[in-house]
Amino acid sequence: MRIKDYYKNKPVFSLEIFPPKPGSPLDGVFATIDALSVLRPDFISVTYGAAGGSRFYTVEIADTIKNKYGIEALAHLTCINSTKEEVAEILGRLQKAKIENILALRGDRPADQSTIPPTTDFQYASDLIKFIKTKADFCIGAACYPEVHIEAEDAMADLHNLKRKVETGADFLITQLFLDNSIFYAFREKLDKLAIGVPVAAGIMPVLNKKQIERITSLCGASIPPKFRRILDRYENSPEALKEAGIAYATEQIIDLLSSGVDGIHLYTMNRPEVAKTIFGQISGIRKHLKAET
Repeated sequence: MRIKDYYKNKPVFSLEIFPPKPGSPLDGVFATIDALSVLRPDFISVTYGAAGGSRFYTVEIADTIKNKYGIEALAHLTCINSTKEEVAEILGRLQKAKIENILALRGDRPADQSTIPPTTDFQYASDLIKFIKTKADFCIGAACYPEVHIEAEDAMADLHNLKRKVETGADFLITQLFLDNSIFYAFREKLDKLAIGVPVAAGIMPVLNKKQIERITSLCGASIPPKFRRILDRYENSPEALKEAGIAYATEQIIDLLSSGVDGIHLYTMNRPEVAKTIFGQISGIRKHLKAET
């Protein structure tokens, strides 16, 4: 099923997992999928790995999600440093596995590369979206950045880049993580003013480790609000306490977003099914109520 059709009965609940490093066994991620499957999310997305290093794993994992567990799969596809021939090969593999949904991304540059080589076939995610549309009829999602992409000239340039993704064929959007819901609401108002009318799922990451979230936010440009900074500083040396506080904070974010009519919640699980289970358990009554309303 095409993910854009799920958003006709919002809110949509989705999860994200990532493949192991190339050469590592898939047993762990398959166990994660098995544990998450009982939550019956609308879809599970599978990341592409650094610089596309685990791209074949992504197809295999998406295949398992869709065809073994009967849960819709969203396969990430990045294009940086990829040729059209390489991307076309991946598209063929996805079609063979009956995967209908792709999250089209430019992808992160390798650590030793400061600029995109001029000979690359793709400069932007919008180039990838346009190429996919010429090859097959996939449902396409794209990323968006409530706090502005770190490489964007400014907020307005970033919004116009996002509009270009939608105009070239993106059917829905998933946000980068954010830790302050007011930032998301302000971002959504900007999308309305630019007539970017596709569904937008809010990307939520439960924070379990201070160093990890500081590294992630430094890479993606997300901010840590004072309220959450106090939590990190207070419990950084107590893993269980920080885990409990991080889950509670993410749950509070989700409840507020659902009360405000968000199109979807996309939970970055970090391959920790017990965390996703706890959060879904805490909002089980809310999910039932919202389902009854649709």
